[in-house]
Amino acid sequence: MVHQKKRDDALALQDCYILNLPKIEDSRGNLTFVEGGVHLPFDIKRVYYLYDVPGGSHRGAHAHRNLHQFMVAMSGSFDVILSDGHQERTFHLNRSYFGLYICPMMWRNLDNFSSGAVCMVMASARYDEGDYIRDHGDFLQEVAR
Repeated sequence: MVHQKKRDDALALQDCYILNLPKIEDSRGNLTFVEGGVHLPFDIKRVYYLYDVPGGSHRGAHAHRNLHQFMVAMSGSFDVILSDGHQERTFHLNRSYFGLYICPMMWRNLDNFSSGAVCMVMASARYDEGDYIRDHGDFLQEVAR
């Protein structure tokens, strides 16, 4: 299990990374599974997915104060652009057997969705509007504290 950082610890872009998931190959079709606290550095409390994203559309454009997330391209592909307020990195997700772990206090934008792309997200907590930072300027101020 990966160590979870406390909210007071400084989080940086290198705390976000690609995780490979188990892949059981079979001539009848492959199987991949994920277990919270085993493959992910958190227990899964919520799962949601984005689909039918129109070409040229962007998603995300926010950060979370405390939420840990894991994103997987279940179908198609898309880019996840992460920023910790100091540096930025783009991750291209295009396989259902790996995904991107996103720690708290990362500004994220999702872009470049292929036709038929499905983005599944596993989250460490239930929906909480108070955990969102939706203004980039506010995010930069919180990061500077």
